[in-house]
Amino acid sequence: MSINRKLKEAGNFTPSEMGLLGRVFEQAKREGDSDASREALASRIIANYMAGITDEAELLALSRQPLGR
Repeated sequence: MSINRKLKEAGNFTPSEMGLLGRVFEQAKREGDSDASREALASRIIANYMAGITDEAELLALSRQPLGR
C-alpha cells in the first residue's frame, strides 16, 4: 500500500505536497509492516500535515509515534 490512495481519498493536494507526504511515508514505513499498519501510517501523516505540521523532519518524527488515546 502506498500513500497515494489515501491522498486521493483525503482531498486535493498540490504536486509538491504529494511529494513531501510521499517522502515522509517512504522514510517512516518499515519492512514487514502489514497493509493495515501502512494505511494507519499514511493516515497519521496526512492528519498531521492537515493539522499544520509542514516541516518534513517534524512531520516524520510525529508520524512515527502511535496515536495516543
